[in-house]
Amino acid sequence: MQLHQYDYLMAIGTIFAFLDAWNIGANDVANSWATSVGSRSVTYLQAMGLASIMEFCGALGVGARVADTIRTKVVKVDEFKSNPSLLMLGMVCAVIASSTYLTICTRIGLPVSTTHSIMGGVIGMGIAALGKDGITWVPKAGGTDLINGGVIQVFLAWIIAPGLSGIFAAIIFLITKYGVMLRKNPVWKAFFMVPLYFGLTAGLLAMLLIWKGASTRINLTDAQIAGCIVGVAFGWALIIATFLMPWLYRVVIKEDWQLRWWHIPLGPLLLRRGEVPDPPEGAEDPIRDFYEGHLTKEELDARRAREAGSVVGGEPKTEGKTASDGIISANGSDTDREETEPPKRKGLIGPKPEGKLLSGAVIFWYFKWAFLRGVDVDVVNMQKRKDLLSGDVEELHAHAAHYNNRAEFMYSFLQVMTAATASFTHGANDISNAIGPYATIFEIWNTGVLPQNGKSDVPTWILAFGGVALVIGLWTYGYNIMKNLGNRITLHSPSRGFSMELGSAITIIIATRLKLPVSTTQCITGATVGVGLCSGTWRTINWRMVSWIYMGWIFTLPISGIISGCLMGFIINAPRWGLTN
Repeated sequence: MQLHQYDYLMAIGTIFAFLDAWNIGANDVANSWATSVGSRSVTYLQAMGLASIMEFCGALGVGARVADTIRTKVVKVDEFKSNPSLLMLGMVCAVIASSTYLTICTRIGLPVSTTHSIMGGVIGMGIAALGKDGITWVPKAGGTDLINGGVIQVFLAWIIAPGLSGIFAAIIFLITKYGVMLRKNPVWKAFFMVPLYFGLTAGLLAMLLIWKGASTRINLTDAQIAGCIVGVAFGWALIIATFLMPWLYRVVIKEDWQLRWWHIPLGPLLLRRGEVPDPPEGAEDPIRDFYEGHLTKEELDARRAREAGSVVGGEPKTEGKTASDGIISANGSDTDREETEPPKRKGLIGPKPEGKLLSGAVIFWYFKWAFLRGVDVDVVNMQKRKDLLSGDVEELHAHAAHYNNRAEFMYSFLQVMTAATASFTHGANDISNAIGPYATIFEIWNTGVLPQNGKSDVPTWILAFGGVALVIGLWTYGYNIMKNLGNRITLHSPSRGFSMELGSAITIIIATRLKLPVSTTQCITGATVGVGLCSGTWRTINWRMVSWIYMGWIFTLPISGIISGCLMGFIINAPRWGLTN
């Protein structure tokens, strides 16, 4: 029996569930791709396209078909059996609180945990409706059940998620740094290591999909799961060795300027190509400069000395080699770098044309501005702007070592793979932060009864609804988070970004297996700090920005809880009156 007397609650819940999913796209999805964009492995527009496909496919294809009514198991749902509509009202208040808080955080560029935001909303409405005894603060069970339920999981997540991610990411990066980047010939070392990394990454991500990514659990024995993971790892490494590595050999080692990405499927046939002809004047190098615009300490000191007029004999004072002699790269070889202005980026919108307001050209420009403004931004250069939190970003980056650019190029493919798969699993799982409460609202409105066992069936249209809102949020406002979570924390490059994303993925895999609650935002932030500490000194980390982000995590649950609790309390305790004749 549909509760048509509460149609207004269903309508309000729909609006704010959309806003909540929009914020998940703008806040949560953006931080999954911030490392890839910050390291220049992909452009911002490419990241938007890949993220949209992977997130929507994850949400609609393998998204949770059954969502927990209170996904974090913090409210005693049985208390609402006699009055299901009260739970419906509570979930509306929770979604309003979560979406409002996330909107504020996204506006100021603060990456926060969307899981803890909705949890705070649920706790707030639960206290308002049932009192403090209606909340599970600490589960009575022992073992891992002690920390995968109740409110205590939030506090433990502040330590578990960033701590483990930082450790795993640091280990992966140190292996890469000392096993490849600092070796005598890093390009050849990377050439032989990349297929192994691809196989390892595929195996780990297969674990993630088997244990976390699908709505219908895969019923395999432990031996079958192990065989599946090893088979995926070996098979993907073989495919990479067969098709990608010949292309990389020609492009990176033989410096074949004629090849482009669409030649990759030719695989072994590329090895039959003859000698590489001399490139014509103005030919574009297929390998982009991943350190473009990021100066070393010597280069920065030299430039600032020139700007201050402190020159001796026409050359700035620097220790060791002068700026005119070039710099010593991290692999011990000389690399000549000129301080040139980066090429001007051609925007998608373009300048506003002259003419009347209602003319066709002006209307079309406003149309482009409305729909493309969110992707027509230069995120990498936005990260260089100084403000209260970023401080001197150039000085921050100058303390980080620069590695061989061609070796970095090989890791850009790995980084895209880890980011795309993490984005897929994010869409499959974290979209339930918005559609879980909304599914409860819809089921109670549609049936008039409490969901059985605290779980609600999620129709396909709700998954699509959440997926579309998520993608729209990413395209329209994701850049506001990316600009802070990228190079403003530490210098990014493909080898660093790959280590960050893989370290974060390993943490999520272990947490999933042990049923430990972690946040993807906290994982990638911890991994970023871990890699940053291993790529230079402690000065390579923007501790001011890290503190700002961590403070946002602490305030997430109480603020969203207060908003939700106040809304719920005002509504259920408001005086009621009727009109008399």
